[in-house]
Amino acid sequence: MSNKQAVRVRFAPSPTGDLHVGNIRTALFDWAYARHTGGKLIFRIEDTDTERVTDQYINAAIETLKWLGLNWDEGPEVGGEYGPYLQSQRLDIYATWAQKFLDQKDAYHCYCSADELEERRQVQMKSNQAPGYDGKCRDLSADQIEKFKQAGRKPVVRMRMPDGETVFTDAIRGEVKFEHKYVPDFVLARADGSPLYTLAVAVDDVLMKITHVLRGEDLLSSTPRQIRVYQAMGVKIEEYPIFAHLPFVMGQDNAKLSKRNGEVSIAWYREQGFLPEAICNYLALLGWSPGDDKENITMAELVELFTVERVNSSPARFDMKKLEAINGDKIRALTLDEFLGWALPFLINSKVISGQADEIEVVKSALPIIQERIVKLAEIPAMLSFLFVKDFKVAPEELSKISDAASQNVLKVALSKVEVLSSWDHTSIESSLRVALIEELGLKPRVAFSALRIAVTGSHISPPLFESLQLLGKERSIDRIKAVISK
Repeated sequence: MSNKQAVRVRFAPSPTGDLHVGNIRTALFDWAYARHTGGKLIFRIEDTDTERVTDQYINAAIETLKWLGLNWDEGPEVGGEYGPYLQSQRLDIYATWAQKFLDQKDAYHCYCSADELEERRQVQMKSNQAPGYDGKCRDLSADQIEKFKQAGRKPVVRMRMPDGETVFTDAIRGEVKFEHKYVPDFVLARADGSPLYTLAVAVDDVLMKITHVLRGEDLLSSTPRQIRVYQAMGVKIEEYPIFAHLPFVMGQDNAKLSKRNGEVSIAWYREQGFLPEAICNYLALLGWSPGDDKENITMAELVELFTVERVNSSPARFDMKKLEAINGDKIRALTLDEFLGWALPFLINSKVISGQADEIEVVKSALPIIQERIVKLAEIPAMLSFLFVKDFKVAPEELSKISDAASQNVLKVALSKVEVLSSWDHTSIESSLRVALIEELGLKPRVAFSALRIAVTGSHISPPLFESLQLLGKERSIDRIKAVISK
């Protein structure tokens, strides 16, 4: 690949569901590399598996990339000179190349049935041979072909793998070698003419002039097959894309990340209240490092610092706690207006507020007192619901924590002090209650204020107590304390 050629990378998911951590880490690295080099990111949808890839999932993939801020230069909704960018709209292109490979004798028709292939695979395994296609249809005679046709057999198109080996330099792993005796002839197109991944991906990468292929390590073994297609297309070695296979992402149990050990869709993280920049920040650290033990980075810093050379070949471990910590940092870095913009959908969707202007003003006043205390936006409704509930009641399990005589005494003393306050601000409230409960009763703060916290917010976990009392207002605060005492 000529160093002078502008970088063109592609993110090419096959969306058979919502995009997951592994998909997005690949998209992020592609995006960062394109932006770092001044190149282009091509977004291509591999949707030839029509039974599993639906319009719903394609649209969700587009929406997810937009939400994360991973904009693309060519692809769906953007266009480009090498489109179309949905493989289902490129079937004629693949069919043309498959026929060309047949004409060149690089490929051949294979009439083996699925049952026959499985039977021979079982024999290979019993003989301790590597399972794979044995070349049975490589050199069929005209008579043999005619018999298969007369029997109504529909052939697949299979690529010939030559003797020898494929050697290439992976930008992350260095020199990689595959002996062809372990890479049997592979199928390019099904009997119905539809292309398989190896045909479509290689043809598209060549026609779209892709210069670098950053993708997951699980696709490393498909590389010699892709290179074989490049050869059959007449692509020169120096024009092959540069491959960079990203390390696996592992769960805390050291197994490959899955739903069992933490792998869930990006839609789930969005629902939980993780910020896009926090997700991108954390995923960037899975296999790559900005150096200097730096972990909290902005998207601009990622673009500035990202290079393939800094991607580690060792597996990365997914740590939800670290993601939550980074998300908390990003939340704390938001301006009040930004925080309000992120908070309102969670409050409205959970029906804590309806979105009226007076409610929004209360929310805006309350957000600064919880900004330091949450790690996910989904925590906001539970934190602030006490300010908006019309028929306030303390749940029995919380009420049981303050039904003892000592707690009741704290509430009665607190009530007597706040009832006479002439100024209702958190400084005055705190000063009065600290004198009464800590200095005069000799209680520790946790003991002194836990009963009061439950009485006015309904939970032992809440925003700072004195600020909560101020926001709640004197009348409602007193009514709630009295209601708990009466019970």
